Amino acid sequence: MAFSLLLPITASPLQAASYLLGVCLFSISFLVFLNSAVSFVITDRIGQTNGVGDAVGTLGFADELLALVACPIWGALSDRVGVRAVVVTGYAIVGVALCLFVQARNVYPQLLLGRLLFSLGGSATSTMVTAILPTMTQPRTPLPTPTSTPTPIPHAHRPTPSISSELTITPARFQARTPPPPISPTPPPSSSAGKLSGIVGMLTGIGALVALGFFLPLPTYFQNAGMSPGQAVADSFYVVGAIALVVAVGCAFGLRHLPGEEAKSYHALFKSHVQKDSSYADEPGTRVLSYPRLLFHAASLALHDVDIALAYVGGFVARASSVAISLFIPLYINAYFISSGRCRATTSLPHDPHAIKRTCQRAYILASILTGTSQLIALLCAPLFGYLSARYAHSNAPLLLTAIAGIAGYVMLGLLKNPDFAEKDGGPGVFIIVALVGVSQIGAIVCSLALVARGVHGEQPEKIHPPPPTPGAGSADSALGTPTPTAGPNVLPEEPPESRENRHALKGSIAGMYSLAGGAGILLLTKLGGVLFDGADVGGPFFMMAGFNAVLAAAVGVGWWVRGREKEGDAGEGT
Repeated sequence: MAFSLLLPITASPLQAASYLLGVCLFSISFLVFLNSAVSFVITDRIGQTNGVGDAVGTLGFADELLALVACPIWGALSDRVGVRAVVVTGYAIVGVALCLFVQARNVYPQLLLGRLLFSLGGSATSTMVTAILPTMTQPRTPLPTPTSTPTPIPHAHRPTPSISSELTITPARFQARTPPPPISPTPPPSSSAGKLSGIVGMLTGIGALVALGFFLPLPTYFQNAGMSPGQAVADSFYVVGAIALVVAVGCAFGLRHLPGEEAKSYHALFKSHVQKDSSYADEPGTRVLSYPRLLFHAASLALHDVDIALAYVGGFVARASSVAISLFIPLYINAYFISSGRCRATTSLPHDPHAIKRTCQRAYILASILTGTSQLIALLCAPLFGYLSARYAHSNAPLLLTAIAGIAGYVMLGLLKNPDFAEKDGGPGVFIIVALVGVSQIGAIVCSLALVARGVHGEQPEKIHPPPPTPGAGSADSALGTPTPTAGPNVLPEEPPESRENRHALKGSIAGMYSLAGGAGILLLTKLGGVLFDGADVGGPFFMMAGFNAVLAAAVGVGWWVRGREKEGDAGEGT
């Protein structure tokens, strides 16, 4: 009970700890470690010194390309076998892939195959970060037991029969005789999901710090113990791979019996029907959608639900922003130092990935300071955006604030002439710029995660539904309290029946489409931004990010317009 008061969740303490400290914390850690250590595998393990940068770029591109396809598939698969099964499988694949990665003796095809195997597992774990979030805040609402027997009432205290016949009961009299429903102390799922998304964003940031502070220094520790560089790199991958397998075992035990997952198992992998689960009120049927239909409904929800659409756009911007910070800010600083003549032996840079540390030490330090400041601000602001997304759940004002910060930060970053804060034409204002960029990144992550959870719970006002009945007016059905569907001026098209009756059955597919949108953002900014950086202007990628944030701000505005039209339609039908 005390644990549930500290964290805004309805899951058990063991389930919450497994999700937060297992899935969220380590979902990004292994990817950060691999991205940071892959060049050491190529140089110290395989022994290749030429074309290292091209090999690293190709491996990273292949990773993202496979993840783009794998994320929706893992999401749809989790709607059949359960999120726990996908998480355990994903971390097991990551552990095996890390151990096999250092067995490669060449870049192509062995190292490429190892990277693709890692991408297959990593896409499963990253997708489940989003898919499990609605489960953590899903309210447990047991159905009433039909065999319950009322307590006998003594004859002397029995109520006197009413002189009114059952045929003369009016809706007002029925409501007066019906006891009010009990008030649940559990907070609304939308509020809990918003707060929890802030904690998730903070833990993913801490996971990156774990990779940089603990995983990445492992080769140095092993070398100091007397190992050769190649063996030290291999042992480091073995240790990190073993940790991934331990996380998989922990999630297998900690994520059992999640709400809404009781009827899911590996046996439902190819079945079209599963046994009906009557433990929860939101499990109405037994029919299982096919994998293509799961993904189709998850994608088409963006046409029917403003919150889901905003979540997809926010995920696109958030993942693209992570590339802008981690890739293009250091690249921009490096290009500035080279163009200003402050770097020596620049011709060796394409062949030696560590040359910038020796020949452009100031550029390396400056890039670390600025990107570190941006990530630190993001880490500190994650709980704040979690609170704001819960406090202003139906206005999406925090997401608009995120977009405005991104527009301002990236425009100023693209126009920046000197990134060095220690020089006269630089100044400390660069810290404000990278802080705005960090705020934009974490705001998009946290708010989009909260929107996914709220869309899965179906609490958004944009959900298509008929207006409430007016007591005492209309047909006989409305007099009995049954709403009569009417053709109102809905702005959004009618939602598919399968997705409307139980969105929790689509949470994995929705998470997969969310990850797909994020992967598309990464690929688009990486390739097109790189072309703009080389062929047009070094600020081109940052202007692209400003444009992405402008699209996000416009999407929030469209959401407000749709909400206003929906309210006008409901008010007109109510009169």
